[in-house]
Amino acid sequence: VQLQASGGGLVQAGGSLRLACAASGRTFSSYHMGWFRQAPGKERKFVAGISRSGGDTYFTDSVRGRFTISRDNAKNTVYLQMNSLKPEDTAVYYCAATTVGITASMAQYGYWGQGTLVTVSS
Repeated sequence: VQLQASGGGLVQAGGSLRLACAASGRTFSSYHMGWFRQAPGKERKFVAGISRSGGDTYFTDSVRGRFTISRDNAKNTVYLQMNSLKPEDTAVYYCAATTVGITASMAQYGYWGQGTLVTVSS
């Protein structure tokens, strides 16, 4: 599966952005999906994950309650809605696909998008 992330940009603190990750192919619904982010000079980290059906989601503590993850299997797309953004949310955001399940382990994801930059100004 090939992944294409979009929707990044510059936003003021407290604002919102919605990222989208479009997948190619007809097997999108076979994959659990995740969003990761990498801040400048830091390691890439897990942000959120969603199961194949969309029925289960998981978030890292720092974004729980502010971010939501959803998917539309008919459109082969997964979304990350980011609200109440903070400067520390500034990062390149990556979507990724796995057959393992919702996991924060980067090593379990076999497919990655190219990343989209989110910049939150204070």
